[in-house]
Amino acid sequence: MDTKYYSEKDFPAYLPKLNRLYDDLFDGGKGFRSLLTQKVAGPLGLADDGVKLLCQTIEFIHNASLLHDDLVDRSNLRRGKTAAWLKYTPEYAVLAGDYLLARVMTNLSGYGNIELVQLTSQTIAELLEGEWIQDSLVGDFDLSFEQLTEVHSLKTASLFRWCLYAPFVAKEINTPQIQSLIDELGTTLGLLFQRSDDLLDYDIRNSEGKAILGDIKSGYLNSFGAFFCRHLSQEERLKLKKIESLGEILRIVGEQEFQNAIGDFDKINEELISLYEHKLALLEEQLDGEQKKIILNLKDLPEILYWRRKPQRKPAH
Repeated sequence: MDTKYYSEKDFPAYLPKLNRLYDDLFDGGKGFRSLLTQKVAGPLGLADDGVKLLCQTIEFIHNASLLHDDLVDRSNLRRGKTAAWLKYTPEYAVLAGDYLLARVMTNLSGYGNIELVQLTSQTIAELLEGEWIQDSLVGDFDLSFEQLTEVHSLKTASLFRWCLYAPFVAKEINTPQIQSLIDELGTTLGLLFQRSDDLLDYDIRNSEGKAILGDIKSGYLNSFGAFFCRHLSQEERLKLKKIESLGEILRIVGEQEFQNAIGDFDKINEELISLYEHKLALLEEQLDGEQKKIILNLKDLPEILYWRRKPQRKPAH
């Protein structure tokens, strides 16, 4: 896998502030979505120019969403650095995000695959719809786990679906059977990633030492928050709006009840992982020859995304 693709850009030299903003905030990113795209594009035999286009596309979309999200949420940091809207002004953050999305469509139009343009347009629309709905839920401590699953199926999972399916579309291998299975696999990966990220906010399996309680202090009850709140009274839920520490949450919920919620939450996602493995086996039946290496490349992803475990073997290239 080539990690350079996701960071390559060709912005005009007469936009120096845009170049500085992008390099400053995003060159340190892991490029996970770019690498995920390559896990599928490689075994399909997609040419280098097509792989580069797809990697740039998904990273531009993702980074545009981060620029806009940070401004909407008034987040001060992004990847340990001052957020763009603070460092470069809100106006420049908006313009940079808009420019990235415009470049996506310009680049894809030049590639000449109308189905790829349509897929990407749909993905951006789903991403924004999910963000719109999520922002409307801020301050709502009565929302359910099921409601957030619908939001994350749009917002987070849309990009995962694109990463898995765009290489097939670019290679013009896009049967209804493959599309259906890829949709389910991408949605599952997106949900697992988001739910694992939501657990980090409560310092659960937080090996990276990320800041905790950012969501709930901002008035947003994420997926795990909604899950452990499902048995709380209205009065207890209201108390969560004023919490300042994890200890306060444990006193409201009960320490044993909180631990039980983690176990139950994990069981739900273990079932999701089992479904993923089943769908992956069905996808293998639709692939031929070198294409089957995609299955090995995707097999360990639930372990990485939900349990944050490193794969035990090297993926096929």
